[in-house]
Amino acid sequence: MTALRLLRSLPAALLIVLLALAIFGPLTNLLIWSVTERWYFPHKLPLEWGFSFWERVFRPRGNAMDSLVTSIWIATFTVIACLALSVPAGYALARLKLPVRALIMLAFLLPQAFPSVPIYINVARIFYTLQLNGTIAGVVMVHTLHGLVYSVWISTAAFAAVDRTLEEAARSVGAGPLRSFFTITLPLAAPGIMASAIFVFLESLDEFTGTYFVGTPDVTTLPLLMFRASMEGNYQIASITALILLVPSVGFMLVVERYLRADVLAKVGN
Repeated sequence: MTALRLLRSLPAALLIVLLALAIFGPLTNLLIWSVTERWYFPHKLPLEWGFSFWERVFRPRGNAMDSLVTSIWIATFTVIACLALSVPAGYALARLKLPVRALIMLAFLLPQAFPSVPIYINVARIFYTLQLNGTIAGVVMVHTLHGLVYSVWISTAAFAAVDRTLEEAARSVGAGPLRSFFTITLPLAAPGIMASAIFVFLESLDEFTGTYFVGTPDVTTLPLLMFRASMEGNYQIASITALILLVPSVGFMLVVERYLRADVLAKVGN
């Protein structure tokens, strides 16, 4: 009986092992490269270990910290721009009976429906004529275009999850439309809106293609620095910058898991 149980559990155990390798294998490789001083074929492990490349990344004259600060500023501006558009749009899509609501929701998905490289090449050409190439404003505009997919859809779901009877109760005791919105609707939808802001922030922080075509060479973000280090064969610097980008991603996703409720998720796409 024990052998039979082991045989039955073997496929599940193999699947778990394969999933663990798929998830933690690349991360382990990044960790090894980040503390590697010398490593070349055919050796299976590094010949020398150390933290000299970490010192190069964090030294005051290095580009990594400046690139990280630039990435954070761009992501922050992108979140502000997306929320300024998605909060009123989400409320209107959730509350108003719009005749073309489905088409409007679909329109926000269009940036994800086409290959990004030819789109960004044409955007870069247009931005060049407008003198937006190589500027923070141009990069923020491109990131906002992608971020609206998350912010509008999740904000719409967050407002749709708010019970309308609460707004009606506030209106029945004399609260105006703005007061009922800011005191009832917006606070109840805030967790979903916060989750959408986190998704937008992470999307902007990790965005490479749009930043490359619109921001290069004057705007250098951490993903661009990681790409250049990889192309130059400096895998230590590339691994360290990848690990730096991983920290906010993991931390913010834990926050999203806490604030993005099941009732909000159920409203996405409805």
